[in-house]
Amino acid sequence: MIQLLFLVLFAEGAVAFLLLVKIGPLRELVIRSLDQVKMGKGPATVKTIAGTMSVILLSSVTNIVKIQNKGAKLGTMSPMDQVLWRTHLLEASLIGFTLFLGFIIDRMHHYLTKLITLRSNVGSSKERLESLQKEKMQLKEREEKASMEIKLLQEQVSKLSENLKKLKLESEEKDRKIETAEAHVASLQKQSADLLLEYDRLLEDNQNLQAQAGFRN
Repeated sequence: MIQLLFLVLFAEGAVAFLLLVKIGPLRELVIRSLDQVKMGKGPATVKTIAGTMSVILLSSVTNIVKIQNKGAKLGTMSPMDQVLWRTHLLEASLIGFTLFLGFIIDRMHHYLTKLITLRSNVGSSKERLESLQKEKMQLKEREEKASMEIKLLQEQVSKLSENLKKLKLESEEKDRKIETAEAHVASLQKQSADLLLEYDRLLEDNQNLQAQAGFRN
């Protein structure tokens, strides 16, 4: 029993050392092995073994207390009781160290698994952050191009508005010239009408004078 406990304690110490110190792929191998132990019926089996060892530990502690009480009553312990006391003490110590080291290994495996998961999440988050930064740079470049295009369009619109103002002024100037020309034409038409009337009157007066001259002759 004691040799088996020493073997278990040595194996647990090796597992704990491999979990603490990364030696090539050994840590990953130990973590995968512990993952498999915790799958299926593994946890129930481990709990059963731990419960059995706890019962043995309690029994050893009880025997140690009984031997000490017996020695206290007799005033001394017999050589056989001393051997049994030391044997139970060594057995209880080994079982206690084994249970404690098993608990430490379980917690180390738990936190290392969490750490690996967090590292993988951090790696994916870094990749996502890099992709977002690239997208941000692309959007910034597009925004700069769009702002330049908008600036060019604004300049073109400004030029077109200036040309439109010039054309409008030219159109207004032509409209004024047309109005002036129309007024001048109307004035000429009126003068022409007055001249025609005056010509008709003079023609009529001439005819009257010719008629009076003929009548006198």
